[in-house]
Amino acid sequence: QVRLVESGGGLVQTGGSLRLSCAASGETFNPYSMRWFRQAPGKERVWVATVVWNSGTTYYDDSVKGRFTISRDKANNMVYLEMSDLKPEGTAVYYCNANDPLVQFWGQGTQVTVSS
Repeated sequence: QVRLVESGGGLVQTGGSLRLSCAASGETFNPYSMRWFRQAPGKERVWVATVVWNSGTTYYDDSVKGRFTISRDKANNMVYLEMSDLKPEGTAVYYCNANDPLVQFWGQGTQVTVSS
């Protein structure tokens, strides 16, 4: 079993920055990848970014490319999402996801609100 706990959300003005963290715990934590998703009010949860756990290769949705950076700290089982130049449409609950071929784990989410 893997437990994911997100933190770092909050209220920020348009153009501001935030850093989200995801702490992972479990007996054996070695996912294929870690991902960030977000869910805006009244909308579906959508993928934001991926980091391949072992290689560190990253992928981004076009809407955040160049503004968000995903990273991981393997030694401490941490995943981060650095967000800059935030826009009001970035207001959402952000979720951390541990992705393996057979199972996925989700955190409880952290709220990010971008004021205009």
